[in-house]
Formats: sequence, C-alpha cells, structure tokens
Amino acid sequence: MNYFTWACLGLFFSFMLPRAEAQQKKPIRISGEIADENRQPGSFANVLILHPVDSTMLTGVVADLDGRFSLDFSGAGSFLVSVSMNGYKKAFSPLLRNEGKDIRLPGFLLQPESGMLAEVTVSARKPFITQETDRMVLHVENSIVAAGATALEVLERAPGVTLDQQNDRIQLRGKDGVVVQIDGKQTYLSEQELVSLLRNTPSDNIEKIELITNPSSRYDAAGNSGIINIRFKRNKNFGTNGSLTLGGGISPPDYFRGNGSLTLNHRAGKLGVFGTLTGFEGSGFNDQTVDRVIPHEGQKTYFDAHSFSNWKARNYSTRLGLDYFASEKTTIGILISAFHNKWSNPFRTTGVTIRNDDGTPRQHYRTVTDAYNRMGNVTGNLYFRHKPAGEESELTFDLDYVGYDGRGYNSMDTRYFTPDSLPDGAPDLVRNNMPSRIGIGVAKLDYSRKIGEYKLETGLKSSYVASDNDMVFEKKSDDWMIDSSRTNRFRYTENISAAYASFSGNINRRTRFMAGIRAEHTFSSGNSVTLGSITKRNYLDFFPSVFISRDLDSNNVVNLSYSRRIDRPGYQSLNPFEFYLDPYTFQRGNPNLKPQYTHSLQLTHVYRSFLNTTLAYSRVRDMIAREVPMQIAEENKTYLTADNLDKQNYFSLTIGAPLPVNKWWNLQVNLSGAFNEYSTFYRNAPYHMRLFTWNAYANNQVTLPCNWTFEAGGWYNSPAIFGLMAARSHGMVNLGLQKSINNKKTTVRLNVQDLFQTNRFRGSTQFEDIDVKVRATWPSRQFRLAVTHRFGNQHVKSARRRNTGADELQKRVSEDSNG
Repeated sequence: MNYFTWACLGLFFSFMLPRAEAQQKKPIRISGEIADENRQPGSFANVLILHPVDSTMLTGVVADLDGRFSLDFSGAGSFLVSVSMNGYKKAFSPLLRNEGKDIRLPGFLLQPESGMLAEVTVSARKPFITQETDRMVLHVENSIVAAGATALEVLERAPGVTLDQQNDRIQLRGKDGVVVQIDGKQTYLSEQELVSLLRNTPSDNIEKIELITNPSSRYDAAGNSGIINIRFKRNKNFGTNGSLTLGGGISPPDYFRGNGSLTLNHRAGKLGVFGTLTGFEGSGFNDQTVDRVIPHEGQKTYFDAHSFSNWKARNYSTRLGLDYFASEKTTIGILISAFHNKWSNPFRTTGVTIRNDDGTPRQHYRTVTDAYNRMGNVTGNLYFRHKPAGEESELTFDLDYVGYDGRGYNSMDTRYFTPDSLPDGAPDLVRNNMPSRIGIGVAKLDYSRKIGEYKLETGLKSSYVASDNDMVFEKKSDDWMIDSSRTNRFRYTENISAAYASFSGNINRRTRFMAGIRAEHTFSSGNSVTLGSITKRNYLDFFPSVFISRDLDSNNVVNLSYSRRIDRPGYQSLNPFEFYLDPYTFQRGNPNLKPQYTHSLQLTHVYRSFLNTTLAYSRVRDMIAREVPMQIAEENKTYLTADNLDKQNYFSLTIGAPLPVNKWWNLQVNLSGAFNEYSTFYRNAPYHMRLFTWNAYANNQVTLPCNWTFEAGGWYNSPAIFGLMAARSHGMVNLGLQKSINNKKTTVRLNVQDLFQTNRFRGSTQFEDIDVKVRATWPSRQFRLAVTHRFGNQHVKSARRRNTGADELQKRVSEDSNG
C-alpha cells in the first residue's frame, strides 16, 4: 500500500480511540417487538423515546419489516418509549430509567383506533427516499410519479445520479464507472446495452433501487463511483396472491407507450413459488445537432450535422422462482429469468453540410439509416443457505449462469451533393449484421461466524465471461459484396478469481468497526480475429476497506469509511477495429487501455436518524475517459476512442433529509455538490479540467381526504463533465395523483413527467484542435395512467425472504454499519 493508503488507515485508527463524553450516561441498548391486534408484525412503526415531563422526543427509530426495533440511548434519568402506527392507537411503555443495563421491552400490541373496523388493513408507507448508513434507497413502489415509467426514468430521478442521454452513460455523484446490478447480480453488459435494457424495462415491477457509494470488501472491487442495485418486487406472504398492473402513456404529439405486469405468489408449508410477467411497448424520437470544427494548415473546415429519428421498442420479461425450506437451518432456491428486448429505428435521416473557412458551402451529404436490434437473455440461479449452529454461523452458496444473445442490423444510404444541390459522385450503400453472444458463469461461496462479540466473514468467488462479436459489413456497387475494410470479429474472455475476509464488531459501546481485504486475480484476452491482434492481461490486486461508526450521543452518529477499487476496460473498448458511423465519423477501440484505480474516503454524519450529511473524496489513477474525440485533420475525419487520463481528484458534499411538515405532508430534500479536477496530455501538451457541479432534488407527498394522494417533485443538475464533454444544466418537474378504491385493493395513478420540457442535452468539447458542440432532445414530457389491482390473500403471516448470496452480503454490510 502507498503512503495515501497508510495515511487513511492512520486517520481511521485515530478516530477509533474512545473519547470521554462529558455529562453523558453510558449508552444502553433498548429493543423490542411490535404487533397488531391480529399478532401480525407492526412493520415500519415509529418508535420514540420521550422525556417523561413534557413528552419531548429524545431519539427515535423505525421498526423493520418484522416489527422489531433496536436503538441506543445515552440520556440520563427517566424516560418513556412510545410506539405509533397509522390507524392504530399509540402505545406506551412504563416509566423507565437508564441504570447502565440494556433493556428488552415486552411486546407492544397495537389496537385499532376507535370507530375503525378491526379487519381493515392498514399498510405502512415509506417515503420515496430513505437514507441508511451505507446506502440511499429509492422505494419505487411508493412513488406516484414513477408509475408507468421505465427503470431508466426512475433512476434519473435519484439524487446524485446523472444520465448522459446523448452517449448512453450513467454517472453517480458526477463520476463514471457505475456498476449496475439487478437483484444483486452484475449485468456484464456494455453501457449502451445496459441503458437500452433499462430504457425498455417497466418500473411497475421494481421494489426499490439502492445507491451504494462506498462498498465494502464483500462486493466486487469493480466500480469507481459505486453500485446501483435494482431490486424487483417479491411478495412474502403465505397462501396465494398476486397483482396486475396495466398502464399507458403519451408524449406529444403522438408517441405512445403501454406496459403491463402480472405477479403471482404461492406459499404453503415448506414450498414457495413465485413468478412475474412484464411487457412494455413504446415509441419516441431523437432530434440531434452536432457542429464540428476541424483546423488544418491554418484553415478550418466546418461540419454542420442534423439528424432526426423515430424509434420503437419492445421488452418482455419473465421470472420464475422456487424456494424449498428443508428445515429451519437449510433453504434451497432456484430462480430462472429471461427477457426479450427489441429496438428498431426504421428511418433516421442525417443531413451534413461541409463549409469552408469563410463559411461558404463545400459539399452536402445525407445519410438515411434503417436500424434494428434485439437482445435475448436467460439467467439461472441455484441458491443454498445453511445455518449449522443456529444464529452463530451461516454458509451460503450461489451458482449462476447468464446468457445473452444479440442481433443487430443496419443499412446506410449516403448521397453526396454539390453546394448547388446537384448529385456529386456515386452513392455510398452499405449494410451490416452484428450478432453478439455473451456467456457468463459465476460461483460464489460465503461463510460467516460469530466469535464472541465479533463477526468473521469470508468468501470465494470465480466468474468467467466470454463474448463473441461478429460484425459483417457489405457494400454495394453492382451487387452486394463483403467490405473487408469494415468487417470485424472480436472475441473476449475474462476470468476473475476473488477471495475476501472481513472482521467486524464493537470497540466499545459507542464505536463499531468493520475491516476487510479483498484479493482479485484477473486474466483477460481480447482477440481481434480480423486484424490478427491479441491483447492479454494477467494481474493480481488487493483491495482493503475499513468502516468505523461512532455514536457521539443519542442524536448524532458519525461513520468513516475507506476503500480501494478498480475499473477494468470494457471488452468493446479494447477492440482496435474502427466502426464507421458516416464517411467522416467513426469509433475506434484502444487495445492499450489500462484499468483505473480509485482510493475513496467518505465521512457521514447522521442526525436523529433522518438528516444525513456525507463528505467524500476520491483520487483516481489512470482515469478511463470512455469517449475522447480525436481529429484526423488531413482527412477531415473525427473519431471517438477510450483513453487513460493521468489522474482525477474528486470532492463531494451531499445533504439529504425527509422532512415531515405535518401529518399529511412529507417533504424529501437532497442537495449535493462536487468539485471535479483531472489532468492529461493531448499531443504532448498538458490539459487540465476543473469544474464545480451541484444537484438538487425535492419531492412532496401530500395525503388528501377520501384516499387521494398528491405528489410533486423535481430535480436540477448544474453544468457537469462527461469524460471530456462539458454538459450544460438541465432538470425537470413532475406531478402525480393517486386514488385508492375497492377497499384499497385497486390503485389508480395519473402523472406527468417533465411538465415544462426542460430535460435535454447540450454539451461541448473545446481544447487544442477539438471543437465539438452537441444538442439533443427526446420525448421527455409524458402523460401516463397506471392501474394496479391486488388479489388473493394479502393479509397473512409474512414468510421468510429468500436471499441470494449477493443479497446476504448487502444485508450484512447494512447490519454491521448500523451496529
């Protein structure tokens, strides 16, 4: 480890030293359970510690899904514990006193409010955003304006998440390198393929989205800016039940979308079966303008390009799972899922005018493109969980296979014209097929054990990825024939073997820690069959992580964390072949691209379990810029490639809090600011970029009479950096209205997205001989209607949730971080 790492570790251990707390009692742990009159868990009930004289709140916590709660209290003297849940009478404990010993309270049994029928179901409602110690959680199923949306549109609303619609790129807190998981599983797709998948995935079947900015050693070391984990809904009840959702929307003037989902669950005895079906169909457009200036020998050539396209998309997916609870100690599970994603761009027109230095036209050309892409996926998971010694140890095993099969077709017809609009030379007619296959195998074993007051966790993981991309280009003169200069086949294999160990526990009653180390060995081979070029990589890396949590008093908790991470180049970024978009624009891979390494330091302060402030710093070595524009001035050509920049320094400050204005109005506010600085060399000249960016998010939920709910929110992103592209500010305002009918079994939601149509992309790159400006719009304003009906047994005892190995890792990180 270098000096930076040792300095960070020194800071952690100095922070760990216990400090005297003047006039503070020794903290005690207060715990208990909550149930309703039918002995069902009091999920998410509010638990408050009150002063016995004036009922002033001293601290509080929210119960978990099973109605359990636990919190630390260091106040002196007597106190009361209050429990409340919507639709039920408040319950109070007897008068208690802090005598330095932990208190386990008798179970709280809540009774319905007078005048209410006992059989009426009262369900707790979490806010759209909650802040946990190690992650931010978006509860998608609780949002009105998320109804009928896509996964990508919901993700765009997440605080700190920015989306470059122009280049299909996702950033978290202003940084590239985001790892996106689905139900704890990495997708292994390219950025473009991933964004396409999320754009065509309906949000109605998503339970929540987790944003993890500084993962521990249990997670894969990949991901410069963190992990985004999308979790789909899963009913946890005994009996048979399900839900049906149908929705539709329109984007003016006439772009439509429709979506539907069906969820079924059955749990009886030791067997649980669940399944989902979802579908989405939609259409839209992309209107884009790109202006380029290419200098050469004292002269400038101007390229003014405008393109417009109409697209159509379809996505169908299914998930089928089975859980077998062999005993209280052993659970076996199988999960099979699949999707079919189809996207077509039946007519895209690009018109380009080439102008001389004095502004006079030199040439016009127009390209008409017909594009078609589809991708299919099949995923299988075998899961085993065993607790050989009760709650003191646990063994989990996951075996996964993921297969992707993609097909792409493009035809391009380019016609050239003189400045007087007369034909100029023969047309350029080309077409290409792009089959793509990806196979992924993953095996993972995790073991945890309590050792006295401490916890040891360790595990092994091996993953193998093989991809085969075969691009066949044909051009037409008298007849169609293979264009060997553009045809390319690229094969890529990657094997990562990993092992980790983590140790956690309490230093004292106020301070908790978790320290871990992860080792990853990477072997990869990129084979450009067409060029006869093979690039191999073989390297071993170690990734330490440390987490410290300290209770300053009953209202203030501070968390400090450090981790080292890696981002490996995407397999297509290593492909040295050139992919032409038009006669003067193409993309080129970089076989010399190196992985980037990141040191991340994060300090978080939580006040009264709701106000969260995070200060973060990261330093990146060999930063990967995924789309760097380059010029070939003598040929008037521009191409995009990936390249390593020298280094990047990144500072950020994030503040978030749910603000209960009153009983019927909840306000969620998140503010974040970041300073981004990086440097590189371009044509042997130093280049420095510095930019301060900020992001604001606010959402209001208002409960109205007669089962009506109103939601209004919006977000704003200041000017930011995407690689070497500086993007201008943008944002949107959203409104939603919800009505519950049919004894709350049916929910109707109406919303409008981007009311003022302000979500658009405008960016530029200007340094040395690079001068590019981009403007793009799409159907961001949408009017949507969604109806959800729940049927079957919705009011029975909750079953134990079946977790995959990745789910358990995330769960244990949260438990350890919270002490």
